[in-house]
Amino acid sequence: MSTQSAAEALARTSNRLYALGWMRGTSGNVSVWDGDGLLVSASGVDKSALDATHAVATDGRGEPAPGQPHRPSAEAQVHAAILQSSGAKAAVHVHALSSVVAAARWPNGVPLHDVEQLKGIGRGAHGDPVIVPVVANSQDMADLSRRVVEAMDSGVPCVIVAEHGLYAWGADLSEAVDRTESLDWLFEHALRLDSLPT
Repeated sequence: MSTQSAAEALARTSNRLYALGWMRGTSGNVSVWDGDGLLVSASGVDKSALDATHAVATDGRGEPAPGQPHRPSAEAQVHAAILQSSGAKAAVHVHALSSVVAAARWPNGVPLHDVEQLKGIGRGAHGDPVIVPVVANSQDMADLSRRVVEAMDSGVPCVIVAEHGLYAWGADLSEAVDRTESLDWLFEHALRLDSLPT
């Protein structure tokens, strides 16, 4: 994928995730490998207005290349660590309310099981229990990167940061977004089941 194509895909993805209500204000961020390095959405930009010019070129550690008009998201380092550790080519970080509430309900990991939507994250619909890792938040990006990478499970393409939001990744941006959509549904399903009277 050329740098321009990757930048356009990053912008479309940011716009779409904003429209879903998961990147309110200037929250959330997106990253994608373009073949030469990592593109990360710019810091402080309303994702409904983000375009290809807001895709910031960084190295494999999330450090921006010099001479660009925008700074990458402060969480670029976390994206770089996730992609390096997982081998994925794209990641999204959203502030989906379902993920934050689910992490508050299950701070040691969100249990998901026996529902068809699990196929959306590459797991079996039945008899294949999943625990989505939850880590404590940190404003130190090196520390947060370490926590996320240490919690990652090769069979679960996501980590929730408590009181913050969800990171999900995939082979490309489409897969990362598809998984995010499935996860939002799965978290909402788990929370509703948990609220049913026994």
